[in-house]
Amino acid sequence: MKIINIWFTDDYIYGIDETKHEYRQSLLWYPKLRTASEEERTKYTFGLDGIHWRNLDEDVSFESFEYQDADPDDIQRFFLTNRQTNLTEFTRPLGIDVALLRNYINGFKKPTPEQQAIIRKRILTYKEIDQS
Repeated sequence: MKIINIWFTDDYIYGIDETKHEYRQSLLWYPKLRTASEEERTKYTFGLDGIHWRNLDEDVSFESFEYQDADPDDIQRFFLTNRQTNLTEFTRPLGIDVALLRNYINGFKKPTPEQQAIIRKRILTYKEIDQS
């Protein structure tokens, strides 16, 4: 699959391939593109396997447009929108390895339903601490 045209909305990057199939991905996965100006977003090049924004040092692979998780789940969304969160501090009371949490955030691994419940509960506690 090769994306031949892209466009943006406030929350998504869209792509269309050579068969005219349309794809989208959340810009939460690409913070540099999310905060880029319209002008910065137009300065890209197509490569053999993806799209590159040299001025932003950002790449989006063609393959990523086919991922089933175009939108982050609620756990991923929390961390992608709260990048200042100290993951070591966050995981310490959970007994979850920081590297494992990063894999959950990036979608490389999926937490079990039990781990999801534990992480969601910690997110609620963490938000309460952060707001006080």
